[in-house]
Amino acid sequence: MTQTVSTDPDMMTVIIPANNEEALLPHCLEAVLAQDDKGAVEVIVAANACTDGTVAVAESFDERFAARAWALVVLDLPDGGKLRALNAADAHVTGDMRVYLDADVICDPALFGQLREAMSVPDARYVTGTLAVARAQSWVTRAYARIWTELPFVKSGAVGAGLFAANGPGRARWGAFPDIISDDTYVRLQFKSDERVEVPARYHWPMVEGLQNLIKVRRRQDIGVAQVANRYPNLMANEGKARLRKLDLIGLAVRRPLGFAVYLTVHIMARRGRQTHEWTRGR
Repeated sequence: MTQTVSTDPDMMTVIIPANNEEALLPHCLEAVLAQDDKGAVEVIVAANACTDGTVAVAESFDERFAARAWALVVLDLPDGGKLRALNAADAHVTGDMRVYLDADVICDPALFGQLREAMSVPDARYVTGTLAVARAQSWVTRAYARIWTELPFVKSGAVGAGLFAANGPGRARWGAFPDIISDDTYVRLQFKSDERVEVPARYHWPMVEGLQNLIKVRRRQDIGVAQVANRYPNLMANEGKARLRKLDLIGLAVRRPLGFAVYLTVHIMARRGRQTHEWTRGR
């Protein structure tokens, strides 16, 4: 199924799903307001099943967005779930270009302008920024992140964890988000590798803190990728993922023995754990 909603080709819509994000959402929105982009922007905060002050925090930015002549829409959704929130927000979009942004991500000022430029082409495009893992508080997460950021899949670019975007022809490749775990994998695989673009500007994405949380998130990620492969096997032809060779592993173990030990522990324990589809935060 493809999407046929009529939208403004010059407008960029930024969709931010948020569940109990009152502490982190202000930093995300501050970074959005600090963007250098001079084009038309609307931001939709899809607050879902929030029991804290997320909605009030989002609404408190209304005047500042208006001062930039940017639109801010805050949805107070009774039902939880990131995919439901994304679908609800998609029903309210004005922009032809869409950016899907996690509420705990901080964007560098040049990012939106570069995303807009990369999406301003007639052909379908999937666009993201250069992923920078935010500095973690725990040593174990810092050690894991050092290895993760050196994996071939990450170094090859256009990962899209925490932020991905699509222009109009790109967004038309899928309809409503299905009830799956890994929305970023599902969207990325709608595009061939030569249709995916990573712009230079960075976005700062946090990892979860601590060994047990890393294991839970890695387990969920593995299940999510397998789920996409099982439900949509035709999409796997677009993977184009750089493979992790034995030589790569040896190099990582030699250069970063502590980080490699942590990474290997997470990898093994995630595979040993029971499979679950329950939501686990990415931080």
